[in-house]
Amino acid sequence: MPLARASPVPGKQLTACQHHDCPKTAPHPAETKRICLKNRHLSVFVVPLGTIVNGPARQLPFLQDNITEQRKCSLDIFPADTPTPSRSSAILRGGQWTVLTIPAGGSLMLVNIEGGQKVDLYCLSTASLILPEDASVSPSPDMLAGLVSAQERTGTVLARYTDAELAIMGWRLFDDSTPDKTALSVTARHDAVCVLISAKTVMTPDSHNTATDIAIHITQDETALRLPAPLAPVKAEIHIPPASARAYTVKAGDYIQIIDVQGKQCSDFLAFDAQSLKNGDLNGLDAAVTRTFTGVANPSPGVHARYFDRTMKPLVEIVQDTVGRHDAFLLACNARYYETQGYPGHTNCTDNFNAVLEDHGIKPQITWPAINFFFNTQVNPDGTISLEEPWSRPGDYVLLRAMTDLVCASSACPDDIDPANGWMPTDIHVRIYDASAQFSKGIGHRITRHTEARLTRESGFHSRTSPLAKEMIDYQGFWLPREYSGSGAIEEYWACREKAALFDLTALRKFEITGPDAEKLLNYAVTRDISKLSIGQIVYTALCHPHGGMIDDATVFRMSQHTFRLICGREWCGTWLRMLASEKDFKVWVRSSTDQLHNISLQGPLSRIILSTVFSPYLTQPDAKDLKWFHFSTGMLGKHDPSPVMISRTGYTGELGYEIFCHPQHAGSVWDAVMEAGKNHALKPAGLDALNMLRIEAGLAFAGYEFCDQTDPFEAGIGFVVSQKKQSDYVGKTALLERGSAYRNRLAGLVIEGNDTVFHGDGVYNGMAQVGIITSPVFSPILGSQIALARIDPSVAVSGTQIEIGKDNGMQLRIPAHVVGFPHYDPQKTKVRS
Repeated sequence: MPLARASPVPGKQLTACQHHDCPKTAPHPAETKRICLKNRHLSVFVVPLGTIVNGPARQLPFLQDNITEQRKCSLDIFPADTPTPSRSSAILRGGQWTVLTIPAGGSLMLVNIEGGQKVDLYCLSTASLILPEDASVSPSPDMLAGLVSAQERTGTVLARYTDAELAIMGWRLFDDSTPDKTALSVTARHDAVCVLISAKTVMTPDSHNTATDIAIHITQDETALRLPAPLAPVKAEIHIPPASARAYTVKAGDYIQIIDVQGKQCSDFLAFDAQSLKNGDLNGLDAAVTRTFTGVANPSPGVHARYFDRTMKPLVEIVQDTVGRHDAFLLACNARYYETQGYPGHTNCTDNFNAVLEDHGIKPQITWPAINFFFNTQVNPDGTISLEEPWSRPGDYVLLRAMTDLVCASSACPDDIDPANGWMPTDIHVRIYDASAQFSKGIGHRITRHTEARLTRESGFHSRTSPLAKEMIDYQGFWLPREYSGSGAIEEYWACREKAALFDLTALRKFEITGPDAEKLLNYAVTRDISKLSIGQIVYTALCHPHGGMIDDATVFRMSQHTFRLICGREWCGTWLRMLASEKDFKVWVRSSTDQLHNISLQGPLSRIILSTVFSPYLTQPDAKDLKWFHFSTGMLGKHDPSPVMISRTGYTGELGYEIFCHPQHAGSVWDAVMEAGKNHALKPAGLDALNMLRIEAGLAFAGYEFCDQTDPFEAGIGFVVSQKKQSDYVGKTALLERGSAYRNRLAGLVIEGNDTVFHGDGVYNGMAQVGIITSPVFSPILGSQIALARIDPSVAVSGTQIEIGKDNGMQLRIPAHVVGFPHYDPQKTKVRS
């Protein structure tokens, strides 16, 4: 449906280009409408009503001053307002743009989640919108004349305009003083095509002007089919109504996107080698081969991503997965299953597959083994397999790449007699993309149960680390090296203990806490007394639930009187801090800066010497040689074309070391400068395996191992972070002070005798009684024995106590061990203080 013509607006009028000699006019597709404005041209896009087409701001030439790193927006449901069937929702990341449509009579609601994010709205027909009274006219709305390259990325159809005149107007909806959770609504008189632009920020490490997320909600016709925006130009669309199946062919290298349209709907997937079918062989996906080769229950993006057939040939590879919860391979549902449940004649996936595969020369089967995408099954302790409702949300998907020519079949499972499809079968949609498309690998991560998945990101150092890495793994939503090809974890470990090592730790979450009540908020949220923190100082602390269980551990940086930076491991900490600020009515902003601050960790005895040669502090800031433990400094790093950085005398290895923070656009040059400075000092890049060995020896706690929400700081071995003299109230104070020294378990060090391998979760026994659990085991190169951190009963936590590690339910095998001083390596912390 074409846009309604708007009345011309003085100074904002665009005229359709009629100049045949204009080089921008031809050749172009018939459906393209170019609008000429002072020798610049606008390609206008029309997308299905109520849909959102996302992209990085870098692709808009007119936004070169409004860009951040190139990232594709991900769909995200705003947690405070769960969408109804008539609403589409998404997240606009800071520094990005979105082309969207608002149906006539519908509305666009924007929520400035964390506050302080500038947002401009441009409409290609100004008469189409009714805007809020406080929206101001934004400068230079004619910047839209550069919107051209998005068509190539999204594959959307260009508008067919017949009107000679079109008006554009822009509005500033939010600015840098906007409070968090501020919402504005825009109503459409007519079908409106709009561009939403989130202002770009390049945040220097000594500032707090981070770019944050905007929640988007668009109302639409309840009967309209809502599909997520295409990931690339679409080669084929295959819609699968409820309780049916479809067969299709895929060329080698092409991509298959299987979309759960409305959520909680399973889709069985079959794939057969097309060439083998021509030769009369039925070579399909094989569970035994796949699990044997990968060593995992379900392949996922990364190293162990492929599914194999019985000839050990890879057929498909998982590229992106926004759910991460599937079954591979139970049988596709069949007639026998429904008959045994008392439903003879029930529609089933096997019969549906047999019907659609017959045209491809595939004989019917009694049942089919399949990859059961979105099927939520689990193996219980007693060995039984149970199922629950799927985790998938509307628009969730799995993206696969065909490793060879394939004949495939997908179903929308008809099971309505158990929780397999949330009790109500719905649609599945399949899209095929050409092999030339480019997709990053990613696994979906959610902050809370309400939010949609955000795919694994690449750190700013990825271009330097990935070519050298032996294996990249998804760590807390970022691709980070597990170990490097040229050395290996043991060599990287010794480099840190004896010389120096460089780690990429970008996955740490960073939050800017600013405003008059910033100190009050942090004092209420953490266990340490933040009022005692000096500017330039850092403190290690814990964030706890009211019952005393830990949310996370964190370091707090005091940047100035009313500005702080909190660095932790969980994205949810920012949400929790904003909840506390709202509860207490504090005047404070809590904004994520994880995407503005990427960081490496330079650790080892020679780290000070290396860093001193390339770091130049700002005036009044200490240099690397004078920087004290748990203090930070800001300055420039690099001898040629230096980059702004923040360095802190902190680490996670038990050695002298520093962490270096920079904007991702400077990450490559920062990495190069540090590696060049360390060339003559045997500096090596190191991965997460080496880091794990180092931190266990040093007795440093790790989330999900030493602590969780059922473990307080005392049990996690960091009781020193609970201030006994802190006068102000804080979350969990009553519970923690009541426990005091009478805590249930204690973190202790163990030395394991013999060579039997011990794992996280193994029981610790004193005779027949289990008295604890292994939290983190490792073979210590420097101690020459297997050691572990264990949470055990205080009665056996005395150094020298003999205990046993129980394997195979604790009864089949016992491994002798004894309690030792904690931590194992440098208990007086002379290394880090040196």
